[in-house]
Amino acid sequence: YSEPSTAGWLFKWTNYLKGYQRRWFVLSNGLLSYYRTQAEMAHTCRGTIPLATAHIEVGDTCHLVLTSGGRSYHLKATSEGECQRWVSALQQAKANATLLIHHSDDSGDEAPVPQEDRALTQGVLKTLASKLDDLSTCNELIGKHGAALQRSLSELEDLRASTDSTDKVKAVNERATLFRITSNAMINACRDFLDVAESHSRRWQKALQHEREQRHHLEETIEQLAKQHNSLERAWRENPTSYTGVERSQEGDASDENDEAEFFDAMEESPAFITFLLKSKPCVVSYFIQDTSSTNHMQLRRTRRSRIPDKPNYSLNLWSIMKNCIGKDLSKIPMPVNFNEPLSMLQRLTEDLEYSELLDRAARCDSSLEQMCLVAAFSVSSYSTTVHRTAKPFNPLLGETYELDRLEEYGYRSICEQVSHHPPAAAHHVTSQRGWTLWQHITIDSKFRGKYISVVPLGNIHLQFHSSGNHYVWSKVTSTVHNIIVGKLWIDQSGDIDIVNTTTKDTCRLKFSPYSYFSREVPRKVTGVVEDREGTAHYILSGTWDDKMESAKIVDSSQGSGGSEGKQKTVYQTLQPKLLWKKYPLPDNAENMHFFSSLALTLNEPEEGVSPTDSRLRPDQRLMEAGLWDEANGQKQRLEERQRLERKRREAQANQALEEGEKHDSLSSGQDIEGYNPLWFEKRTDDRTGESTYTYRGGYWEAKDRQDWSQCPEIF
Repeated sequence: YSEPSTAGWLFKWTNYLKGYQRRWFVLSNGLLSYYRTQAEMAHTCRGTIPLATAHIEVGDTCHLVLTSGGRSYHLKATSEGECQRWVSALQQAKANATLLIHHSDDSGDEAPVPQEDRALTQGVLKTLASKLDDLSTCNELIGKHGAALQRSLSELEDLRASTDSTDKVKAVNERATLFRITSNAMINACRDFLDVAESHSRRWQKALQHEREQRHHLEETIEQLAKQHNSLERAWRENPTSYTGVERSQEGDASDENDEAEFFDAMEESPAFITFLLKSKPCVVSYFIQDTSSTNHMQLRRTRRSRIPDKPNYSLNLWSIMKNCIGKDLSKIPMPVNFNEPLSMLQRLTEDLEYSELLDRAARCDSSLEQMCLVAAFSVSSYSTTVHRTAKPFNPLLGETYELDRLEEYGYRSICEQVSHHPPAAAHHVTSQRGWTLWQHITIDSKFRGKYISVVPLGNIHLQFHSSGNHYVWSKVTSTVHNIIVGKLWIDQSGDIDIVNTTTKDTCRLKFSPYSYFSREVPRKVTGVVEDREGTAHYILSGTWDDKMESAKIVDSSQGSGGSEGKQKTVYQTLQPKLLWKKYPLPDNAENMHFFSSLALTLNEPEEGVSPTDSRLRPDQRLMEAGLWDEANGQKQRLEERQRLERKRREAQANQALEEGEKHDSLSSGQDIEGYNPLWFEKRTDDRTGESTYTYRGGYWEAKDRQDWSQCPEIF
């Protein structure tokens, strides 16, 4: 069908920074399209709303709201008459589009793919292709004019002019560059849209044909079942006594199934063993461990969960949210949960312990140099889970905690607390029964740079081994998320890690090579050298941060050529490398579970007895994990607003205390500038490094044993 088009100016809500902006709207063939100007109609459409599936709602004072595909468009007309004209046109277009869809569905109920639908689809694709050709032509013209403009501006910069004019020319040059980037992003986005449209068209046709075949097969099956049911019922009526055995056997099957659910007794002569119980319907594997040296009764060891609900397929444009936030601290940008993963930053810190067995092995080393190799491998292993994890963890609320008790499985207990909100900082303490203690105070400095996001963890990680007293200190490298504007998001780690054994003065420098498209190096490469206090190299470390690390013992070294800046390059002769660390494979279906590792899947598993401030109890994070993202966004806004009000209250109390002359008392209590005093950590000066850091003051696990959480604030 063909309907007369309606066009005109309407005001469209964009965001809280820009409010309502005037846009040129065109209604044609059941589609409402909008542009910034009338001239843009020839080359750039800013958005299209299909009215067949849209909900039209009329508000007060010239307002109307269109809801389509889970997104709402808030529009405003210049007058009541103009608003009524648009409402009538939109409702008529919606009715026509809905009628066309119903007619198409009815006529295509029997045919595999209706000819009309195929022609309509091909026509739309041809239109899209022609529009893309037009856009490509525009892009070529933009490129030519942009290059000429930049050449002219570069010539102007070479002239000896005043400082002010040079700055102005540079500013215009930067804008021209940004204009070219935006044009390329527009072309790429249009090309992606065309590819998606083509692939989805083929997929929908195949899916429709498959559903028709399945429906026909189901109808045949139901008909056969109905005939069998009638035959059995007729046979039972003719001779009911011959079928009584069936009832008794069914009862026996039920009792047998109940018997299978009972636990098997353990053999007394075996000190420790595992009994497996297999049930066929459904297939369940349970295991029980008995240690008769300490107890005579069966003990059930906890089984951790191995999956979480699949991530919903919600589409949201990251660039549309972050384009107004260039140069800002990432922790201060209000973000919907669509860009989060259902873990907090405290849980991500705890995830560093996934390969804690490396530290267990290091604690048993007699050689401090071999111990350094294992510590270096542990520092690299913490990045292995990030290779596919481009989503942002939840920013913890001030006072939020997270505990991880793995004494039974791995011999350690971990506690984290968010000790500052601006800047965001977390303190972490881990004690292991297998000979080591780890602690860290990390402040996250994150910036959005337009095309990428950089996350720089500030602070040191400390590790001390109980038997030798060796104390290691190192820091983290920079993480960068690329392709914010257009393309697939990907993450890279780059920079150096300097690990120092402050006891023996042994050192290790690890170099994380940044990814380069033109480099022949292995992607995500990490290399390092372990040296003693005299600077003599003993081990070469090599590998990748997403797979494995190896160490090779140096047996000889010589000076070769090819060094930079005239320096000679050292060539090492080594023995065969030994494997230090290898990444565990991801669980099945990990791509639909945020690419979580086996440990990450258990981090947000509910547990009894934890602190009321524990991340597991955070409602927005729990709702997001369950797939209820709209509800999670509502809870997230509530929690953030509550935190802002609490911060203002603390600042007001701090100002009042200063006015009353109590400045010395408030500062001596260890509070930060927000007037907040962490519950489980306190600020101290490290004797070895001289840095001011938050360290564990103790008391958490004792409070958990008593279940006394009276000191904890109500933050959720």
